[in-house]
Amino acid sequence: MSDLRLPEGVSDCSGETPGNVALNLADVVAGFLAARLREAPRASLVVSGGSTPLPFFKALSGKDLEWSRVDVLLADERWVDEADDASNTRLVREHLLQNKAASARFLSLKQPGATPAEGLDRVKAELADLALPIDVLILGMGNDGHTASLFPDAPELEGAMNPECQEIVAAATPASQPQKRITLTWPPLRDARFTALHLKGEDKLQTLARAMSEPDKVLEMPIRAFLKPGLQVFWSP
Repeated sequence: MSDLRLPEGVSDCSGETPGNVALNLADVVAGFLAARLREAPRASLVVSGGSTPLPFFKALSGKDLEWSRVDVLLADERWVDEADDASNTRLVREHLLQNKAASARFLSLKQPGATPAEGLDRVKAELADLALPIDVLILGMGNDGHTASLFPDAPELEGAMNPECQEIVAAATPASQPQKRITLTWPPLRDARFTALHLKGEDKLQTLARAMSEPDKVLEMPIRAFLKPGLQVFWSP
């Protein structure tokens, strides 16, 4: 990570092992949420799925917070039943909404409907009283430069990445992916009070280097939209 020259204002929070980085990230997130809860009636935490955040979820679930005042949701979700192995909702319930975090309020992006487009109104209703801006956002990144379900090959990408987009969520149907998806759009993600990019592996550093090489080509690698001052990159080998 030290070989990468990150954009000005982007912090390197790398560590030697995934476990150490997960603990560090959990400490930072818990501290930020606690500070927000001293100032506001509720705080929000938006997380990403996959295997990388699992140690972070476990560490965070044991933190002493007023979890009943924390809203937890995913940045995106595959449009599959919760019982499906591909469900990140299942992942969050089994690994994050446990221990002390069991009392958090979970806002599910997966709602009834055969497709994301059919369920979109129900998702918006689920998120209707979510206070914006988001307080804490934890992003991941694919090797194609996607983050959340903002995929380069999704036909809905341009609308979801529009700075003037008025919708909090959008359907995503990237041809490269086996499942249809639902994702938060760029404006609510962009405006989060605290944003971390949680990565693991040398391949992610190579992807990050590619993203930084042509920062203005956002639709080709949507992660570029988040490589801005204030971002903290948590990486481990």
